Amino acid sequence: MSGHSKWHNIQAKKSKTDAARAKVFTRIGKEIAIAIREGGANPASNSKLRELIVKAKANNVPNDNIDRIIKKATEEKKDYKEITYEGYGPGGVAVIVETATDNSVRTVANVRAAFSKYHGNMGNNGCVSFMFDQKGLITIEKEDCDLEEDELMELALDAGAEDFDSEDDDIYEITTDPADLAAVSEALTAKGVKLSSADLSKIPQNYVDLESEEDVKFMTILLDKLEEDDDVQQVYHNWNGPAF
Repeated sequence: MSGHSKWHNIQAKKSKTDAARAKVFTRIGKEIAIAIREGGANPASNSKLRELIVKAKANNVPNDNIDRIIKKATEEKKDYKEITYEGYGPGGVAVIVETATDNSVRTVANVRAAFSKYHGNMGNNGCVSFMFDQKGLITIEKEDCDLEEDELMELALDAGAEDFDSEDDDIYEITTDPADLAAVSEALTAKGVKLSSADLSKIPQNYVDLESEEDVKFMTILLDKLEEDDDVQQVYHNWNGPAF
């Protein structure tokens, strides 16, 4: 999973900035609004909302903020639609863009423009999604973890994790079945482990290396521009990542 880890970990490090944290809050707020619209505001009877609360806490959203997000979503009842776009970046990199929007015309125009401007192209639904597996993904910064690596790995696997990766210098990655993400996250936090992030993720089955500096440049810009779009929730790709 090292290729996925590289870019994901760069994003995790970016999330320490105030602007990135605000973006995370906004994304989770939209997900909570959709969950409340579909299943109500009581986490005891709305399993999706319950999972999102776990996710919010794992992404360091304070409890007061979570309460405010739920209250706001309950009162506003904004009609967000979840729409996924697929396409290719420079060099044939597979890209999936998940969005939550109240204006699909605006969103598709922005996503299409980003692909076109930065040497990619949008494709039909399903054109690249078969290249990815849906998994739960938990990241933990090594400097924030008091447990020894073997102890953390044993804790995660005993809680139901599928895989444990410590190859990155800075971050541990724990992979779960999507249905087990909340349980594994809760088991770790119950033992005092500070999570950097916990979310569903699309893991590439294999990776693409970009050979030219131009392709690397435009792929980097494409990902940044998509991430900056307020309607975009998540971006997944199978680029093996730049050489840092």
